[in-house]
Amino acid sequence: MSLTTGGFSTFVGIGNREDLSDDIYRISPEETPFVSAIGRGKASAVYHEWQKDSLRTRDLSNAQLEGDDVSPTTSAPTVRVGNYCQISRKSWAITGTQEVVDKAGRSSEVAFNKAKCGAELKLDIEAIAMNTQGYSAGATDAARKARALESWLTTNDSRGTGGADSTGAAYAPSDATAGDMRTFTEIILKANLQKCVVAGAKPKIMFAGPVNRARASDFTGRANTRQMVSPSEKILATASIYASDFGDLKVMHNLQQRERTVFLIDPEMASIDYLRPIGSENLAKIGDSIRGYMLGEWTLKVHNEAAHGVIADVTTT
Repeated sequence: MSLTTGGFSTFVGIGNREDLSDDIYRISPEETPFVSAIGRGKASAVYHEWQKDSLRTRDLSNAQLEGDDVSPTTSAPTVRVGNYCQISRKSWAITGTQEVVDKAGRSSEVAFNKAKCGAELKLDIEAIAMNTQGYSAGATDAARKARALESWLTTNDSRGTGGADSTGAAYAPSDATAGDMRTFTEIILKANLQKCVVAGAKPKIMFAGPVNRARASDFTGRANTRQMVSPSEKILATASIYASDFGDLKVMHNLQQRERTVFLIDPEMASIDYLRPIGSENLAKIGDSIRGYMLGEWTLKVHNEAAHGVIADVTTT
């Protein structure tokens, strides 16, 4: 078959309009489950401080004489801890021409980029907050940094051989080498949950990367579970709640955290506290462009690190 004689086709036609849909499809992950689950607070200084406390060790010999005089025991002071506020920012610059031309999928290039920067900034905060960095006071030539979650957690820890907790607020924990990483198992999870409970913690959410979130669904504790579903409608192959000896644990995946780490979190015992909430600002006009940025000044407040658990150095494949 061939083009009919004299046939006028799109290959030579002039003036055909383009066909560009008004839809813009984005599949990049936008969820921030950790920041969304924990609280939100306010900071009033660059270095944000709070106090933590604990009860005295149980005294099994606490039996007193009748009518005995009391010699008060010296009370232990509270412990003062803190974290630095970190400035995180995303920016844009749009030419005046690009803002006014007819566009598909958005009426304003500035508004589109502002919304996109806001989503990117939230992802950055989620990823930084769940990472390993220690805090830094900063300087004129160095940015302040907030202490991240994995640097905080030292009481209820489970690490591979060679892995080690952070040695202080300014330090990241040490990772085990690849050869000393462990497969995430139900035995490891149960041991860490027990450690949490003994310390007084009540974790309610388990955060894991996709690989280890999927492993949790294969824990043998599910072997004896039953759920009535129609065979033609659903295959049950996941566990969204882990019912442990110490309470229910919601199981969630988080694409922003390190795959090699699993967290057991009490969301009531952590928050993102803002010195300056996330907002947008316009930059001074230079030339024929519209410039601006989205900024937040924030810190991670871990109310008491013993309220949470960390299982580190687990395999990622």
